[in-house]
Amino acid sequence: MELSEIASISGKGGLFKVLKPGKSGVLLESLDAAKTRVVASATQKLSLLSEISIYTTTKEGTTALQDVLKKIHADFKDDLGVDGNSDGNELKAFLKSVLPEYDENRVYVSDIKKLVKWYGVLLEQVPEIFIEKAEKAD
Repeated sequence: MELSEIASISGKGGLFKVLKPGKSGVLLESLDAAKTRVVASATQKLSLLSEISIYTTTKEGTTALQDVLKKIHADFKDDLGVDGNSDGNELKAFLKSVLPEYDENRVYVSDIKKLVKWYGVLLEQVPEIFIEKAEKAD
């Protein structure tokens, strides 16, 4: 599975696997043990993880979520030292260690909490996204 097949729905917690487009919206399945299926309608904001970036102070202005997730995995594997309930200062320090140039004025603690929670879900449910394509071919 790729990040382009995983989505977030504004207002709903968790991540969803994109199954297929339908007449009334996109059919999704939750990436948790329940495997709940939902239809995201055109009125809901659906974001594919492959299209999400984190604001930075660099010339480019953003860094792709995929790059940040891979850096987290390379540096921390399955022990981040923080979770979605950690103190705001701890979360900021965590992101600063992964992405020193993140824009502290535009990236909120709630965004970092979401990043940490998403990383946990992805690591548990689709760990293959952290394996480089060359490694998969072996």
